[in-house]
Amino acid sequence: MTFRTSLKTWFAGFLPAVPATHPREWLRVACGCFLGMLVSLLLCLKLFPEPLLMYLFGPLAASSVLLFAVSSGALAQPWSFLAGYLVATLVAVGLGQGFGYSIPLACGAVGLSVLFMSLLRCLHPPAGAVALCVHLSGVAVQQHGFGLLPPILIAATCLLGCALIYNNLTGVRYPKRPDNPDLHHTRDPSAELRVGISDDDLEHALEDFGEFVDITRDDLARLVRATERHALKRGMGRMVAEQIMSRDLRCVGPGTRREQALAMLRRHRLRSLPVLDDDKRLAGIVSLVDLISRPRGVSPFLPWTLGKRIQVGQLMTSPVCYVDSQAHVVELIPLLSTQGLHCLPVLEQGQLVGIITQTDLIAALQRNLLEHLA
Repeated sequence: MTFRTSLKTWFAGFLPAVPATHPREWLRVACGCFLGMLVSLLLCLKLFPEPLLMYLFGPLAASSVLLFAVSSGALAQPWSFLAGYLVATLVAVGLGQGFGYSIPLACGAVGLSVLFMSLLRCLHPPAGAVALCVHLSGVAVQQHGFGLLPPILIAATCLLGCALIYNNLTGVRYPKRPDNPDLHHTRDPSAELRVGISDDDLEHALEDFGEFVDITRDDLARLVRATERHALKRGMGRMVAEQIMSRDLRCVGPGTRREQALAMLRRHRLRSLPVLDDDKRLAGIVSLVDLISRPRGVSPFLPWTLGKRIQVGQLMTSPVCYVDSQAHVVELIPLLSTQGLHCLPVLEQGQLVGIITQTDLIAALQRNLLEHLA
C-alpha cells in the first residue's frame, strides 16, 4: 500500500458513516430526548433549587441521547447509567472533600471515575462529565458535599423511567435482556445455538479484539446470526415459501367438535389443523396438544360426556404466526426451530394458500444441500 493510499484511507475515517437507520427512527429518538429531558427537568426543578441542578443539565442531555438513540448499546443500559452517575458523584465529592477543588483534581476525578466504572462494569460516558461538573460547579454547589447525591440520582432515575416507558411504547425493547430460547425447560441450548458460532467463540473474539465494543454480547450474537442468515439466503438463491408448502389442506371451523378434529388428525397423520372462519379466512390453528388439553374456563370436574361438546374454537391458538407466500426459506428456519413452531400457515392476499411443516423445511434444505454437492 502506497503512502498516498494510506493517507487517503486515514482521512476516510473522518467522514460520516452511512446511516443504518430510517428517518422515522430519527424522529422517534428526537421526540424521546425532548420528552425525557422535559419531564426530568420540570420534576427536578420542583424538588430542588435551580443552582443545584444547573451543572447537571449538560451530562443529563448527553445521557438522553444514549438512552433513546443507542438504547441497545452496553453504555446505555440502566446499570451503566445509574451506577455510572453514582460512582462519578462519589469520586468527585470525595476528592473535593479530601483534597479540595481545582482543575487538576477535576481532571483526576474524571480519570478515577472511568477507572471505577470500568471495574464495576458500569461505564457511561456522560458520567465522566458529571464528575467534572460537580468538581467545577463552584462553592454554592460544592458546599452540599454528598448531599448532591439525591438530586443527581433522582434526575437520573426520572430520565431512566422516561426511557423505559417511551422506548418500549415505541417498539424498542429496553433494557436489553438475553433471549430465553428454552421453550422445553431443559438445560440444552436452543437448536440454533448448538451449531455454528457459540457464546465462547464470541468471548474469545472479543478478547482478541482487545478494545471496548459498545454492544452487548447478546446483541452481537444476534447480529452475527443475522449476517449468517443473509449469507445463507444469498447462497441458496430464490427459494420461497410457495415452492415448498403443502397445498392440499385439511381445515376445520371454530364450531367443529373436538372429537371430529382428533379423528381428522389421526386419519391424515397430521399434528395440527388450520381453523377457518365463515369467510374462509385464517382464524387460528389447533394442534394435537391443544385438542387433548382442557379448555380455558372449563372445570376439571366436568364430566367426559359434556367434554365431548367442546368445540375447536375454544381450544385453538389465535392469533396465528404466519408467513407470506414469497417469504424466503431462510426466514422460516428460526420460526420452525428456535421459536418452537411445528407448522406455519402461508397467506397470499389474506387467504390461506398452504402450510409449511418442519418436514417440508427439512426436505427443502436437503434438496439445496444436494444441489451444492453435485
